[in-house]
Amino acid sequence: MSFDLLAGTAGYLPLLAFALAAIGAVLLIASLLALRRARLWRFALRIALAGVLLALAAFTAGLHGYARLTHEELAAQISVRPIGAQRFEATFRFADGRVAIYQLAGDEIYVDAHILKWKPVAHLIGLHTLWSLDRVAGRYRSLEQERSAERTVHPIAAEPVVDLFALRRRFDALAPLYDAEYGSASFVAVNKPAELELRVSTSGLLIRAADQKR
Repeated sequence: MSFDLLAGTAGYLPLLAFALAAIGAVLLIASLLALRRARLWRFALRIALAGVLLALAAFTAGLHGYARLTHEELAAQISVRPIGAQRFEATFRFADGRVAIYQLAGDEIYVDAHILKWKPVAHLIGLHTLWSLDRVAGRYRSLEQERSAERTVHPIAAEPVVDLFALRRRFDALAPLYDAEYGSASFVAVNKPAELELRVSTSGLLIRAADQKR
C-alpha cells in the first residue's frame, strides 16, 4: 500500500511548495522595487507572477497529506475491545505510521473521510482522486439512543497545511478544477475484541475483519 499522491512524488510536494513560495517571494520583492522606481509595467507583471506562484505553493502544500484513490488501499488497522456497557476502545495504526487510541460510546464504530474529485481538466495533468480520513465516532443501533445518549466523535486527520475543502467551498473560482465532497462512511458492530482493517476503495470506505478475504 502506498500513500503517494502524484505518481509516487508525494515526498517532494513540501519541497516543491517551498520552492514555489520562495520564487514567489522574490518576485514580490522585485515588484515592490519596480513600483518604487515607477516602472509600472514591470511591477504589474512581477506582482501577477508572484501571486500565481504563491497560490500554486499553497495549493501544492494542500495536496500533501492526501492519498491517491486509484484502487483499494489500506488506510488503518484498528484494534477494538469493549470496556463497558456500550463503550469500547479503538486503537488506530494508520498507514503513515501514526498510532492513536480513542474511547467511544455506542454499539458500532463509525469512520468517514473527505474526497477530492478532480474535473477532467485536472486529469490532463495527471491528478487523481484524493482522500483523507476525517473522523471516528461511536454509533448506536437505536435511533432514540443516537438522539439522546452520549456522543463521542474524534478527528483522525492530520492537520492540513492548506485546507483544500475549505478553499473550494469559499472560492467558486475553483469549481472548474475540483469538487470537495464527503465520501461514503463505514461502520461495523463492536461486541467483542477484534482486529479490523479500514480500507478506501473507488466505491468508498470499507471496514472489515483483518482476516476476511477480499
